[in-house]
Amino acid sequence: MALRHAVLAALLGGEYSGYQLTKIFDVGVSNFWYAAPQQLYAELTKLEAHGLIAGREVVQTGRPNKRVFTVTEAGAAELAAFAATPPKPLLLRDDLAVKVHAVDHVDPGPVIEQLRERAEEAAVKLAFFEQTLLRLRGDQDEETFLRRGEHVGPYLSCLAGCRLEREMRDWCLETARTLTERAARAERTKP
Repeated sequence: MALRHAVLAALLGGEYSGYQLTKIFDVGVSNFWYAAPQQLYAELTKLEAHGLIAGREVVQTGRPNKRVFTVTEAGAAELAAFAATPPKPLLLRDDLAVKVHAVDHVDPGPVIEQLRERAEEAAVKLAFFEQTLLRLRGDQDEETFLRRGEHVGPYLSCLAGCRLEREMRDWCLETARTLTERAARAERTKP
């Protein structure tokens, strides 16, 4: 997937400025696609040049003017074509997993600490995504929202983010506990 598809998907909700788009990415897209603000601004320029989005200037009083963007028919067609193509396999590149893989040959202390830190980060993200789910479905329970609610796509992708962060948190805590126990056992058996 190219960044272009993530940007187009984020812009489907309405007309947004580059600043607003960075906030949308932080809140609703970051669970499946990370992009730095400068990448988003560069992508907006490219998408507009290719006719996939349309931008217009909004004159503001007391503030600098801003440009807002919407998806064009060509952009919607691009997203439809993207949605119809088979997905690429999920590729995971995680330096912490490499460290765990090598833990038998290195001091486990720093790796254990990094696992605990990652577990805390995952817990914070999980709480954020859970709050986002509540906000998206409003006063409806999840089953009702998924059956009858509007705009379930952002909800479903956020649900995936929740599950990934929950699994990451649990894996980190279990792995840190295992490594801690092994290190303690090794320390006790030292001559």
